[in-house]
Amino acid sequence: MLSPRSAELVEATLPAVGAAICDISRMFYERLFAEHPILLRDMFNRGNQANGTQSQALAGSIAAFASGLLAGQRPETMLRRIAHKHVSVGVTPGQYAVVHRHLLGAIAEVLDVPAEVAAAWSEVYWLMADSLIGIERFLPQGQQEHRVIARFQETDDVVTFVVRPLDGPVPRSKPGQYVSVQVQLADGARQIRQYSLSGRTDDALRFSVKRDGEVSAHLHDRTPVGSTVLVSQPAGDVTLQPGAGPVLLLSAGIGCTPLIAMLAELAAADSPRRVVAVHGDRDQLSHPFRAELAQLVAKLADAQAHVFYERPIGDWPADRTGLVRLDGVPVPPDATAYLCGPVPFLRAMRAQLLEAGVTDIHYEVFGPDLRLAG
Repeated sequence: MLSPRSAELVEATLPAVGAAICDISRMFYERLFAEHPILLRDMFNRGNQANGTQSQALAGSIAAFASGLLAGQRPETMLRRIAHKHVSVGVTPGQYAVVHRHLLGAIAEVLDVPAEVAAAWSEVYWLMADSLIGIERFLPQGQQEHRVIARFQETDDVVTFVVRPLDGPVPRSKPGQYVSVQVQLADGARQIRQYSLSGRTDDALRFSVKRDGEVSAHLHDRTPVGSTVLVSQPAGDVTLQPGAGPVLLLSAGIGCTPLIAMLAELAAADSPRRVVAVHGDRDQLSHPFRAELAQLVAKLADAQAHVFYERPIGDWPADRTGLVRLDGVPVPPDATAYLCGPVPFLRAMRAQLLEAGVTDIHYEVFGPDLRLAG
């Protein structure tokens, strides 16, 4: 917890810092990349930097952590999520000192705060950093060269890759986790992106990639069977939990990838649990794993699928046309719900789930987690 004096100063300055936190985040990244351009080239997502989403996510996490400290709580879920992202891209403990220097420099530059206030926010930072370092220490780390042993065209813009390590056993994984994949682009940058594991296999890893940005385009166009990619250990804390209660899987677009892996795990185990899978997409042709969804649901004793298309091709039920709505879906209030998709989808589904009485809700989002940024 914060020291009493620091807590007093942070509470007094939180509104000002919160109002300026996006400017502080932008200034932080400008300072960081000016001194360490290799981080932008080889670690940080250049697209997220360009559109500002990474700055928004950083701002939201700092504000949420500071608010939690003032309330006498640590936001454990947020910390675990950040820690898993960090180990998947190779963040090291020593880099926290570099981040501290540039973050405090950005706060001073944007707000011109007194030294005592800067010291209080430094305490906030190190409490957060030490928490993350402690979590990251116990997570699987490292990257391995993997060979592409198969690839499948799921839709016009989604490809599934099946990869196997060049040396050693296949890393252990859980349904719902993701891997970081690093590729060398034409300009020499070694960019990293996370992709969800999208199925169950014992002797390889399977992940699916939607064409959306420079790394995914490289994987689609320049990664044939037989080529190699650098892949991290599987990471992510939104995984299928054991139990006997109902399972609710809610996805939109490419967000179906981690949830189809959960469904495959349930089917492989002949699970007797009640399973309700809900998916939303543009139309039938853009829906990845459409046939697999139907096949897996058919294998389970108590499962059903509800699919919504915004612009369906041909005849399609009117009550399943448009955006996903849960009012016509049998939602067990005691279900464990797993969500994956764009942030607006996550917000809409969470609100509808709470209205239906579901409170055990877990979500995964691709890219920076902007839910914390409001």
